[in-house]
Amino acid sequence: MEHITLLLGIVIITALVFDFTNGFHDTANAMATTISTGALKPKTAVAMSAVLNLVGAFMSVEVAKTISKGLVNEEGIQPEVIFAALVGAILWNLVTWLVGLPSSSSHALMGGLVGAAVASAGLGAVNGDTLVTKVLLPAVAAPIVAGVAAMLAAKVTYKLNGKIGEKTSAKGYKAGQIASAGLVSLAHGTNDAQKTMGIITLALVAGGALAPGSNPPVWVIVSAGMAIALGTYLGGWRIIRTMGSGLTDLQPQQGFAAQTSAASVILASSNLGFSLSTTHACSGAVMGAGLGRKGGVVRWSTATRMFVAWGLTLPAAALVASGAELVMRTGDIGVVAVTVFLVGSCVAIWLISRRQVVDHTNVNETGTASTEAEEPGVVTTAMAAVAVPPLAGTTAAVTDEDLKATIPASTANPAAPTTPTAPAAAV
Repeated sequence: MEHITLLLGIVIITALVFDFTNGFHDTANAMATTISTGALKPKTAVAMSAVLNLVGAFMSVEVAKTISKGLVNEEGIQPEVIFAALVGAILWNLVTWLVGLPSSSSHALMGGLVGAAVASAGLGAVNGDTLVTKVLLPAVAAPIVAGVAAMLAAKVTYKLNGKIGEKTSAKGYKAGQIASAGLVSLAHGTNDAQKTMGIITLALVAGGALAPGSNPPVWVIVSAGMAIALGTYLGGWRIIRTMGSGLTDLQPQQGFAAQTSAASVILASSNLGFSLSTTHACSGAVMGAGLGRKGGVVRWSTATRMFVAWGLTLPAAALVASGAELVMRTGDIGVVAVTVFLVGSCVAIWLISRRQVVDHTNVNETGTASTEAEEPGVVTTAMAAVAVPPLAGTTAAVTDEDLKATIPASTANPAAPTTPTAPAAAV
């Protein structure tokens, strides 16, 4: 193993902590729809995802090369810069996890690295072309491409299975969901685990333990893969709830379409070396699949909050990282102060999260603010209000069954009556 100094060791451990938070923050990307549709039990789903994330970590190092060699100039970057970048990324991951918003761990890391590098060595420390072509453009394109693909796939799926009974079709697609969820987990390992590999490799180069331009050593690949797998197994249940039922209500057919589309986009980007946000791709696919079913809805209030978080990720992580870098310029005292701040913030966020626990036992429970933001019952009410009143002795123009047909049973207002009311019966 390369010669590791104390500071470099702290940076490596912090990088693995970030990898751990990346794992539980992004578990929802692969398993939220599988859990929400009942294709797999929650604990089984996260265990499967953890194993496949570990396998995926060994399949490629192209994304790691983008981070360790392309995003920032290696010359002049010190281990303190890497540490500051990780502080910004970890805190943003934990804050968005606390509020249950799917945000990009990748962009948090990129933002932290850019902010710390600029604070340390100026704007010239960042390779602008790489930032734009391999980080920013994929961030915009990924949710659009995955969303359109998932919407079309869902439409085709329902059209092809129109003559098959809904229950029979759902059983088949639940099995397909398990396979596609495994593919997303594998793709996540090939993309996100590599980001930590790239950061550790960059830190080793900055600390003089590796020659510039080196690929990640084997021990770096193994440790990063293990860290993200462990975090995945822990399960980011708050974000799983949002992705599984907060954005839209999915049937197995839609879940299969969403996961397959997202996995295709992620795997393609990994082979091209794009530091893609798997969260953006999977969230876009979920929304696209939601729109791909007739009568399907997307809860745009939740989606809007998610979009705002996406826009804030890079600058917020960059701001915290740059502040941490400036503090650490004071020397060892600054490094200690930033370390205490990071640990204290993590503990405080964890304690706040204990006030309302979300875990595998209640992740699919409805009735939360996120799932009630845009209740489909409003649509039913509006349709009833504009319907032409039927004449006495005639059949109602819009029957109760007609209204049910426009809204999936899984999204129906639980408070709505299941039988006709007295006035309707009288008509």
